[in-house]
Amino acid sequence: MQSCTLLFKYKRKFKILLGHDLLVRFKSCSSISDNFKLNVLFFGTDQFSLRSLILLDNSAKCKKSKINRLDVVTSFRGKDNPVKQYAEKNGIDCCDWLTLKSNSAKIKYDLGVVVSFGHLIPENIINMFPHGMINVHASLLPRWRGASPIIYAILNEDAITGVSIMKIHPYKFDVGEILAQKEVEIQKNVLMPNLHETLANEGAQLLLDCIEHAPDSFQKVREQNNSGATYAPKVPESMAQINWQVMTARYVCNLYRALYSFKWLTTYWHKRRVKIRELDLSSDTTEEANPVKRPGCVEYDKANKCLRVYCSDGHFIRIKQLVLEGKSVMSAADFNNGFLKKVDPTQRIFT
Repeated sequence: MQSCTLLFKYKRKFKILLGHDLLVRFKSCSSISDNFKLNVLFFGTDQFSLRSLILLDNSAKCKKSKINRLDVVTSFRGKDNPVKQYAEKNGIDCCDWLTLKSNSAKIKYDLGVVVSFGHLIPENIINMFPHGMINVHASLLPRWRGASPIIYAILNEDAITGVSIMKIHPYKFDVGEILAQKEVEIQKNVLMPNLHETLANEGAQLLLDCIEHAPDSFQKVREQNNSGATYAPKVPESMAQINWQVMTARYVCNLYRALYSFKWLTTYWHKRRVKIRELDLSSDTTEEANPVKRPGCVEYDKANKCLRVYCSDGHFIRIKQLVLEGKSVMSAADFNNGFLKKVDPTQRIFT
């Protein structure tokens, strides 16, 4: 009986001690997490990166934020640099990229954050950050590695895109380990600037979440599957040139959406360059095609007040506004009255 009583007391004491030990460990870990602070150096240049900078700056002003200090690196070459303008207006220290490259020894930060920066970061600079460098990329990597992921996602009719937070590696873009991702649905007929804004907002929030859950978020990473990689290189001027002999009506509409506000689609009217400013995206390219119509053939649709231009598949696109070289923006009706009517019907061709 006495031995049973002693055993009971021993077990109770052991549980109390074990519980106390676990509580001490929990408090210790919690204390480390709560006291974890980061001096962050932000690299960005444009509107996409500006959204992340604003969110990080607002967070840094909160007492419970993981961001202790936030400074900026950008390019001083461009006159309309929204990142530089915001930094100067809000009292954030801002350094020119070329200056930093030549004085990299002055980097005394814990984490580098890169968002739409446009420059390959040298290995010696990456290695100066104890927690490395992380990047916001506007795709679900490894799909659409490169400079123009949003454009290629729209052009290729992806139903889903998203944002990725990844680690920066030297020598190559967009190959680092993934910290976090979020999917975003691509709405029908969405224009590039609208999807750009959505992804900028989602990327900024995902970036902030990663930083606020550090250091755990920096360790829970996964490798990219290189076999599934696709590429979205910089967009050349030639990409905006319509080839009526090859491109389908659907492809032209997708190209227009993908490049909208970045580059206007172009064609030629009797050796004069034409920029297409507005397409009617409500066209139904599944209706029966007209195989008789020559690709590039232009007709005026009086009922819909637009130009019909036939493509390689016999379907047409509807142009509502355009700019003829040497002229200002004109409606389809103005182009019809001023130019289309004045040539023989067999010569009403865009090339």
